[in-house]
Amino acid sequence: MKRFLITLLFFAFLILVWAILTGDLLFMGIGPEEPVWNPYVLPPPGVVAQYLWDNIVNFKIINAMVVTLKRLMIGYAIGLILGVPLGMLSARFRAVNDTLGVLALGLQALPSVCWVPLACIWFGQTEAALLFVVIMGTLWSVLLSTQNGMKNVPPIYARAARTMGSGSLHTLIFVTLPASAPFVVSGMKQGWAFAWRSLMAAEIYVSVVGGFGIGQYLHFGRELQRMYQVIGIMFIIIIVGLLADKLLFSPVESWLHRRWGTNKE
Repeated sequence: MKRFLITLLFFAFLILVWAILTGDLLFMGIGPEEPVWNPYVLPPPGVVAQYLWDNIVNFKIINAMVVTLKRLMIGYAIGLILGVPLGMLSARFRAVNDTLGVLALGLQALPSVCWVPLACIWFGQTEAALLFVVIMGTLWSVLLSTQNGMKNVPPIYARAARTMGSGSLHTLIFVTLPASAPFVVSGMKQGWAFAWRSLMAAEIYVSVVGGFGIGQYLHFGRELQRMYQVIGIMFIIIIVGLLADKLLFSPVESWLHRRWGTNKE
């Protein structure tokens, strides 16, 4: 509770400073007579909050979030399905590590937005282009984390399993892979973050008819010079990212680290 209150007070202080600098509290006699920031450049928090409220009540933002999260879940799932087995192969076979592993290491350093022009040319202004960018944002992080996790599993685990009669495949699936789970989940979290950012970049540049997502609303706000819309959508993007980390990945990651004794405490 103490940590929560400290976090709450910190963000409340930031919003208070924002409101003072933009003249949102002048009716209370707080702040300079002339706003430090032009409301056109940095809208007051009250204007941003009103925009968010109006568009949540009329379900525009909610519908956009449903479209965006659907794209994210499909692309992210495909990235996981491909990344985990390929990471296992890369950890198991040196030839795969020296080829696919090196390729993954190089492509992970490539910003996902770089895939957007190629996706538009290859797939056009379609859902497939968006899914491709999300997959590219997920795949390489998951592959590398699975590979690193399996390489960091203590060899004694596999030797103990073989001593008790476990075959190579059984040891890989039921011993090595579960022991590397903390690393795999960390890679899944990183892959989700990359996929989320990739999708936002792709939605800004790819306008799919009939499927406007959060990124496209951000793009429209920029084109129409509605800074309150841009900042409001940025808040939505940040909140979704925080919720995914705090509610989905962090609890599982902490439990796995405690389970396998890899926590830093």
